[in-house]
Amino acid sequence: MHSLSGVVVADFSRVLSGPTATMFLADLGADVIKIERPGVGDDTRAWGPPFLGEDSTYFLSTNRNKRSAELDLTDAEGIEAARELVRRADVLVENFRPGTMDRLGLGYQDARRLNPRLVYCSISGFGSGAGASRPGYDFVVQAMGGLMSVTGEPDGDPMKVGVALVDMLAGLHATIGILASLRERDQTGKGRHVEVNLLSSLISSLANQGSAFAAAGVVPQRLGNAHPSIAPYELFETADGQVAVACGTDRQFVQLCRAVDQSAIAEDPRFITNRDRVEHRTELREMLTAAFSRFSTAQLLSCLEETGVPVGPVNDLAEAFNLATALGLEPIQYVKGANGPVAQLSSPLRFDGEVPAVQELPPRLGEHTEEVLRWLGQSQAVEANR
Repeated sequence: MHSLSGVVVADFSRVLSGPTATMFLADLGADVIKIERPGVGDDTRAWGPPFLGEDSTYFLSTNRNKRSAELDLTDAEGIEAARELVRRADVLVENFRPGTMDRLGLGYQDARRLNPRLVYCSISGFGSGAGASRPGYDFVVQAMGGLMSVTGEPDGDPMKVGVALVDMLAGLHATIGILASLRERDQTGKGRHVEVNLLSSLISSLANQGSAFAAAGVVPQRLGNAHPSIAPYELFETADGQVAVACGTDRQFVQLCRAVDQSAIAEDPRFITNRDRVEHRTELREMLTAAFSRFSTAQLLSCLEETGVPVGPVNDLAEAFNLATALGLEPIQYVKGANGPVAQLSSPLRFDGEVPAVQELPPRLGEHTEEVLRWLGQSQAVEANR
């Protein structure tokens, strides 16, 4: 994919939100230069197990198609090289605590003077105002932002999502802001300062749960796998396992009941409309559970899928990847590595039916330092970083 061919991205970010955004840009053809601490690099290089050889699979997940340059930002030569990179870049992405880049002389105002066309993206935990001093960690934001309060069983503890979802959301939002600003720059010739914070990314993504509070003052509670506004929409036990059932319409509910020989449930006045079913969800769940218990998981999936009722098994990751592969969705790409092919997660995007190719594996620490610094004309910095 070459949509962003010629776009240079100065990537001063680390861990997950920023590297996710810059990986998306790299997948679209941008030249992403990842600036890393000499001898240490991105924190996630050490986050394991699991490792693939010496590489943490965490680091491998968000750093493909990039170049790595080690720069000491506490050193005069390193700062000068960074400033030269800013002069030449189209985009800068950073997720230091607010104020850090200013202290280095690389904050937005400094960068704007060096390069008025630069799109400068800052990702923080809680914004650059009153929350600037708070460190931004996904787990803490899931707790403080309310996501954990609606995740988990009603009588259990609040639970985090199984991946760092807020970091991923912030990375996606940052990518959208960067692409919009690049489009605007094409028209005006001037860059923008794009600001994204984890808390706002989470709150804006709470969808129906957030709207319930904002519009109606309702504070949602944990419902396990049930849905606050739709029924039946949860996991159900079968004779030998579980299935996920999601009836979003009255018609689907009728089809569901007929498929399991329980038309009487669909005709029960308590369950005619979705609003009725939500109000009587406990009774409905008991009746459907009794009906489903007569079927094996395979039998139930078969009869419901034939009617078009949204239903699925509870897969582990191996089964999920196998499903995506069987459907032709190409969830994995293999890239040649020093010791054989290395698996990378594919982009979910399709352009004219094609998935953006993974051109390069995530770089070794400092793999491109010399070539980047030579391009920047920083010969002294090359010597200093050897």
